[in-house]
Order: sequence, then C-alpha cells, then structure tokens
Amino acid sequence: QVRLVESGGGSVEVGGSLRLSCAASVYRISSYCMAWFRQAPGKEREGVAAIDSGGRTSYADSVKGRFTISKDNAKNTLFLQMNSLKSEDTAMYYCAAVPSLWVGYCSVLSQFEYWGQGILVTVSS
Repeated sequence: QVRLVESGGGSVEVGGSLRLSCAASVYRISSYCMAWFRQAPGKEREGVAAIDSGGRTSYADSVKGRFTISKDNAKNTLFLQMNSLKSEDTAMYYCAAVPSLWVGYCSVLSQFEYWGQGILVTVSS
C-alpha cells in the first residue's frame, strides 16, 4: 500500500513563500509520475504541477513562474516550492502518485492512483 504524507503547510502573508513536502512510502519514487493538486473552498480540485520519472515538469498557468515542483529520489520525497503567494492560492494541497508505467504521459491530467490526506495553505493579506 502506497502512503503519501504531506507536510509544510500553514499560514503566510501575501507575497510570502512556503515549501510543501510529500513523503512517499514507495520503493523508488523515481518510478512514479507525481503531482500536486489543490482544492479551495467551494471550488473543484485543480492540478497544480506534475513531475515525471525523468524529472520533466509541467505547471498550471496560474502558478507558472511562482511554484516549482521537484523531488529527491534518494529520500522518496516530493516538494512544492511556492513563492509570491497570492490569496487565491489558499487551498488544501494534495500530493498524488501513479506508477509511470500506468500512464502514457505524466501530467496533472493523468489518472492518479494514490493520494495524500492533504495539507492546508492559507494566504492572507
């Protein structure tokens, strides 16, 4: 059973930064397509960023240039560095994973199999 545990959320002022982490209980994170999603109150879940097994990344237009997805294969950990935060970034953030062999192309549109419990990020002015 794959377990994903997010950490690093919290409250920050507009313009501030946060770094989310996702610890994955998998043999090798390098074999997975991984992503960050978020869901704001009253809104649908939104794909934020994805990273494939080779380290190629993709981003939603709303976070491009502000957020960076990365991973540490040795520590089986996924990261999301969030800079220049805006109030509209307030949401529950979720880590997701799927074996790379199960998907043809890794993106936030992929069918993710495993999900974390989520962590709250609040951006206030």
